[in-house]
Amino acid sequence: MRGGALSQPLSKSMFSSPGLSLALQTTMEGGGGGGGGGGIGDMGRMPESYEISGGGGGRRSRDEEHESRSGSDNMDGGASGDDPDADDGKPPRKKRYHRHTPQQIQELEALFKECPHPDEKQRLELSRRLCLETRQVKFWFQNRRTQMKTQLERHENSILRQENDKLRAENMSIREAMRNPMCSNCGGPAMIGDISLEEQHLRIENARLKDELDRVCALAGKFLGRPVSSMAPPMPNSSLELGVGGNNHFGGGGVLSSTASALPLGPPDFGVGISTASSVVPSSRASNNVMGIDHSLERSMYLELALAAMDELVKLAQTDEPLWLRIEGGREIMNPNEYSRAITPCIGLKPNEYVSEASRETGMVIINSLALVETLMDSNKWAEMFPCMIARTSTTDVISNGMGGTRNGALQLMHAELQVLSPLVPVREVNFLRFCKQHAEGVWAVVDVSIDTIRENSPAFSSCRRLPSGCVVQDMPNGYSKVTWVEHAEYDESAVHELYRPLVRAGMGFGAQRWVAALQRQCECLAILMSSAVATRDHTAITSSGRKSMLKLAQRMTDNFCAGVCASTVYKWNKLCANNVDKDVRVMTRQSVDDPGEPPGIVLSAATSVWLPVSPQRLFDFLRDERLRSEWDILSNGGPMQEMAHIAKGQDHGNCVSLLRASAMNANQSSMLILQETCIDAAGSLVVYAPVDIPAMHVVMNGGDSAYVALLPSGFAIVPDGTGGRVGSETDNNSGSSGGGAGGSLLTVAFQILVNSLPTAKLTVESVETVNNLISCTVQKIKAALPSDN
Repeated sequence: MRGGALSQPLSKSMFSSPGLSLALQTTMEGGGGGGGGGGIGDMGRMPESYEISGGGGGRRSRDEEHESRSGSDNMDGGASGDDPDADDGKPPRKKRYHRHTPQQIQELEALFKECPHPDEKQRLELSRRLCLETRQVKFWFQNRRTQMKTQLERHENSILRQENDKLRAENMSIREAMRNPMCSNCGGPAMIGDISLEEQHLRIENARLKDELDRVCALAGKFLGRPVSSMAPPMPNSSLELGVGGNNHFGGGGVLSSTASALPLGPPDFGVGISTASSVVPSSRASNNVMGIDHSLERSMYLELALAAMDELVKLAQTDEPLWLRIEGGREIMNPNEYSRAITPCIGLKPNEYVSEASRETGMVIINSLALVETLMDSNKWAEMFPCMIARTSTTDVISNGMGGTRNGALQLMHAELQVLSPLVPVREVNFLRFCKQHAEGVWAVVDVSIDTIRENSPAFSSCRRLPSGCVVQDMPNGYSKVTWVEHAEYDESAVHELYRPLVRAGMGFGAQRWVAALQRQCECLAILMSSAVATRDHTAITSSGRKSMLKLAQRMTDNFCAGVCASTVYKWNKLCANNVDKDVRVMTRQSVDDPGEPPGIVLSAATSVWLPVSPQRLFDFLRDERLRSEWDILSNGGPMQEMAHIAKGQDHGNCVSLLRASAMNANQSSMLILQETCIDAAGSLVVYAPVDIPAMHVVMNGGDSAYVALLPSGFAIVPDGTGGRVGSETDNNSGSSGGGAGGSLLTVAFQILVNSLPTAKLTVESVETVNNLISCTVQKIKAALPSDN
């Protein structure tokens, strides 16, 4: 054979070089994929008896070789670069190729799918099972991997070739457009050099965006109930024309109000900041994308609504009479007739069956504007700042994180459950936009507005709509901030008990006064706790870490108390309807399982609200006094209680956390500890307590983890009755102000009791009767101990 005769000198020279010998050996073991010839691939398809020399027959292209290879061919015998026959000048041994049987190929393919790189043990086992040599198994897998790699490369090449063709077609179309440029003004042919390719692309994109903007404005006008212009806004004649990015020009803007408290709001700069075009606002997805904002039209509507809400908020914050009317107690409520005349609602008209509540409050808060804005834009920090008002909240989507690394221009969707601590007032669930804007140096505004009326496929009206509400924050020189808070809502009053309707309608339940009062109290508490000189009346030494751990335990106790009163979704409560329970007493149960902060078993919660003819301040002082506790608390064993520890949380002595000990009346009774937290501000007061284990409290007071202290809270929530009463402070009363106020109080009494230590146990009628009697007895004792103020 002529090819074989010519191959011997070539083979001799190749095997005499160690480097080429190694290369040839690798090529043979790898299935010949790296060689230039196709000898091995061709010979694998010859009859088993056909023998040729190492040089091999005719050559084939690489594509044809890989196409024909099956990975099932193998080589029986063969020479390597270390073969002594090759060094002696003897011709290399002839190689024999054969095809594996279908059964062998099936077994090999099955293992290849599971393990493309079998180890030596697997190859040995497979060779025994298939009656093959281990080298044959090894070479088959090498060939199969090479074939797989080649197929992948060919697929990638095909994709790249398609992309190349696509780019070539686009290039040709662009060249064709360049040959015949059109003038964008007159529509005629443009002179060469008058318009660049980049400018032409920008003009095409501009025309597309303009068409999209027109569609967005038409759709937004439909939902907002007023026309939305797609033209650029004119330069404003007042500072209320808002736009993000105008902070560098705040010195030149006018103000709406002529009073000294007017905010230095600057004119807008729509060229840099937020405009009505959706493409201007940077968008980033939150990890929990519940709302699913996927459409640019929807984002544009949200942005338009946020800008309109911000405009309305600042107008409400700066305008005084006749829009706002000051009533008894210094509170401000909205004049609805003036509001209807001066402002167009941005979320449509009020439903006929709804009523409105709107209030405004201004106060000084010991926090700077940046810290407060960050707190409001973070759902977790927001809930921590207002624990008694927010049952649950979450950020469902982030449309914009802001610009320049700040919260300026931040826009996000949020969900919240707002509460009044009474079973007679339902929790308000709201889905709303929260928009933050910096108007000037040290001047920020954060606005909320409901989105239920503009969202597609949204459910029917909820029981509450949040009209533009929020706060304007201005830094003051002494480290404080001046906060002007506006709350405006429309709600279904039929769901509110008649006892609480005056309170809620006057804006004292969910209104601005309550938000500002809670903010002042929490910020004062944080400032005191961070101060090095902490006022204390401790009767036992508590370390700094012990104080922190004890306050954390008290906060968890209060949070659980609020969740039990309002039946929020924090826990899965099951409401009971029992004939032996008063109609105004709400009884609920839940299972406590795998919670180290609670005893395991069936937890029974009972809560009710009553009116008392005493002032809120007097009622609060009575309930928090450990010396008078035996007059209403059956846990006191009928005797006085001693305060073991006291941690102040504010300048008012009523804001504190205490550890009380009930004295044993006889040798058969053991003393017990009660953890108590009391809070008071201008909007209401709170007394929450829970029995605690003595060894566990020793661990907490020494700085141990409070998460494993099991407790079930009970307590009282006190608010004015809405007819003129206002909770004050000791400072107010001592100065002779109207802090105590005339009018009665609304008292909420709530207990959480473990009725069975087995979570799967059934609730008995006796347990329900016991807790109902406990509430009735406690209310009767309080009424007997506090005669009427009138």
